[in-house]
Amino acid sequence: MTQHLAAPSTGTSDDAPGHRTGWWQDAVIYQVYPRSFADGNGDGMGDLAGVTARLPYLRDLGVDAVWLSPFYASPQADAGYDVADYRAIDPMFGTLLDADALIRDAHDLGLRIIVDLVPNHSSDQHEWFKRALAEGPGSALRDRYHFRAGKGANGELPPNDWESIFGGPAWTRTTDADGTPGEWYLHLFAPEQPDFNWEHPAVADEFRSILRFWLDMGVDGFRVDVAHGLVKAEGLPDLGAHDQLKLLGNDVMPFFDQDGVHEIYRSWRTILDEYPGDRIAVAEAWTPTVERTANYVRPDEMHQAFNFQYLSTAWDAAELRAVIDTSLNAMRPVGAPTTWVLSNHDVTRHATRFANPAGLGTQIRTAGDRELGLRRARAASLLMLALPGSAYVYQGEELGLPDVTDLPDEARQDPSFFRAEGQDGFRDGCRVPIPWTREGSSYGFGDGGSWLPQPAGWGELSIEAQTGASGSTLELYRAAIAARRVHPGLGAGTAVEWLDGPEGVLVFARPGFVCTVNTTGAPVRIPVRGTVLLSSSPVRADGAEIELPADTTVWWTV
Repeated sequence: MTQHLAAPSTGTSDDAPGHRTGWWQDAVIYQVYPRSFADGNGDGMGDLAGVTARLPYLRDLGVDAVWLSPFYASPQADAGYDVADYRAIDPMFGTLLDADALIRDAHDLGLRIIVDLVPNHSSDQHEWFKRALAEGPGSALRDRYHFRAGKGANGELPPNDWESIFGGPAWTRTTDADGTPGEWYLHLFAPEQPDFNWEHPAVADEFRSILRFWLDMGVDGFRVDVAHGLVKAEGLPDLGAHDQLKLLGNDVMPFFDQDGVHEIYRSWRTILDEYPGDRIAVAEAWTPTVERTANYVRPDEMHQAFNFQYLSTAWDAAELRAVIDTSLNAMRPVGAPTTWVLSNHDVTRHATRFANPAGLGTQIRTAGDRELGLRRARAASLLMLALPGSAYVYQGEELGLPDVTDLPDEARQDPSFFRAEGQDGFRDGCRVPIPWTREGSSYGFGDGGSWLPQPAGWGELSIEAQTGASGSTLELYRAAIAARRVHPGLGAGTAVEWLDGPEGVLVFARPGFVCTVNTTGAPVRIPVRGTVLLSSSPVRADGAEIELPADTTVWWTV
């Protein structure tokens, strides 16, 4: 399939007037979790046909691109992040023809398509891994994964002390053809997700081929899952610590953020640059510092990297200002846009995170104060969309959806929920299918119910209920994204100018634009900064001053 999207728009940076930027520099990118977006065939599970049918909604929302979580052939041990065939569509989502139709229709609507790529591990049902097990020790295919003999007198102990992100050892022992215990294989996530050995040339060759397959289909880019995990430290050394999940983000680990990953991404960049239309790669890279994240977006590597430090920042003016400065300063030397994100399919929605006390992390089990959470979420969204760079919106956050925190245990499907340690296992709460209509068996998601139960009252948060409703969160997002497209002070750029403000209030300027954010729980009087362009809560000017309500963001034109 060939590209037939309009030529990329040009933008101007506040730091380099007239400089042409790539479309991704200031893009608003919408994440679709296909299971939970729209069900086209009425089986209770979202699919590609459902996504295609709802693309006009995303065009009207104003986003530039759509990122789709995995839809490849998979046993679904981890919601599709265990891929059995990277060139096939799982029947639950449709066919390759459905994928082709989605890409074509998106391009006809002016939307770009980014697909997930999962290069750190495959499914244990991938043909390579199945053959490696069947052929036994000595199989050449075992070299494409990390098979090792165990420690101990009879090999009964794992080869090293690494722990799975989902809990328990990062190693599972195989059984040989004669029924005796065999070698162990590495899986940083579920046992059904064996890690590839990226030192093997066949692995690198295979993924270069996979890139070309989807680029030829017409996709505009890839979000690279666990981009920091592909290369392991030589010799797979012990870490020498337990509760390793608590160490993530604090230091470079022997299985994460190894410098060798960058050679891989430089080779991928050469492929992306061969194709017309500014195809991009986006790193999901959990690193100890924003500065190390910047390594993934050097000029000859990827184009963007997720800013998880920003996502995990509390609703606090001082903390937000610090992470904004750190993020912008880290990306500026490598010439990459800073990205901003508040929610995704792996963390509690920010309308619920902000409804709870700070310090509880990114997976929260309690609903908290719903009114407070929504007010802060709306303010946080306007702040995010005012910052220079690219913003990611997770499906349903434009509706102000909260996490569903009271799902019964029997309904949960997150694999980490069923393991004794590791992640909290409450990711299902942000994956509940979104509501489209006020009524119906699944509030317009599909004709056959939904794979996760939707809460009562979901319909009042639906797209139907919020469309055209003055003051609704959906209309706030539409207005903000529309303003980003036309206001010269919004979008691409690398800096903000901080202005003085009361304690707990952020004030920054960009060309012709000022943003004021009250992160406190009480109204604050501030000087009028110009003409109100948009506000997350109603505001009223009183002469030369304005009362900025608690947990409110205001955009000004000056």
